[in-house]
Amino acid sequence: VVCLVAYHIFFMLFVWSYWKTIFTLPMNPSKEFHLSYSDKESLEREPRGESQQEVLRRAAKDLPIYTRTMSGAIRYCDRCHLVKPDRCHHCSVCDKCILKMDHHCPWVNNCVGFSNYKFFLLFLAYSLLYCLFIAATDLQYFIKFWTNGLPDTQAKFHIMFLFFAAAMFSVSLSSLFGYHCWLVSKNKSTLEVFRAPIFRHRTDKNGFSLGFSKNLRQVFGDEKKYWLLPVFSSLGDGCSFPTCLVNQDPEQASTPVGLNSTSKNENHLFPAKPLRDSQSHLLTDTPSWSESSTKAEKAKVGMSNPALTMENET
Repeated sequence: VVCLVAYHIFFMLFVWSYWKTIFTLPMNPSKEFHLSYSDKESLEREPRGESQQEVLRRAAKDLPIYTRTMSGAIRYCDRCHLVKPDRCHHCSVCDKCILKMDHHCPWVNNCVGFSNYKFFLLFLAYSLLYCLFIAATDLQYFIKFWTNGLPDTQAKFHIMFLFFAAAMFSVSLSSLFGYHCWLVSKNKSTLEVFRAPIFRHRTDKNGFSLGFSKNLRQVFGDEKKYWLLPVFSSLGDGCSFPTCLVNQDPEQASTPVGLNSTSKNENHLFPAKPLRDSQSHLLTDTPSWSESSTKAEKAKVGMSNPALTMENET
């Protein structure tokens, strides 16, 4: 009875998380990141060069954007005609920009991104537990199969196949789940591992990392009772993310007093558009910023603002 109850609990959680991963639509950038009709006309009318850069800078001046292309240009998608939010990428399979895109998964026939990344993690976790449970409960009968302790029927071949299938899936799932646990602990996506995010002043592979606890809460939320359930509880809106690079980008509009300041230190300024409360409170722990702030100040010395050039990035 205990085995049957445990089996059905694992099975239901596995199916539930798998269903949510497949059928949760990926989130796209909000309308404020799309170029207006006049900006689109200006961009098409102007030749490539400083004039197009100026159009993009004007369109992005009030947006919470920190990352740039490899050449220092504002990230723009010429297919979706929008300024890309931080950590957003264009999926060639879905043919649209996906917020905090991790990868396009053929096993779920869907993009894994901000809207369903938690579901994908739980799907990996529960499928691993499901396979481990089957392998563990089948192990004693698998041993009897090799010691000729089972009746000579076709059922013993089913037992052998079941054990091998569960064991092999357990090995592959454990490596994949372990990898994504590491990504969560570092607040990275799969795409950001292969290409580190580029900020205005430099490339920083840990630019979005706020420490293990805060990185975990960004994906699973603040309420621990929802952590193990396939219900959406991730923090933020997917368009803006707190970073450990706390220096204000001079290309962004000045921050209104008392609106976006999340620290008592005057140097800790954030984009003109305020983060949501669920995101901003991750930044209220002032001591955690001391080391990152020092590094950012050191990196800032002697660096000039690179000339922005138009670059389409997918």
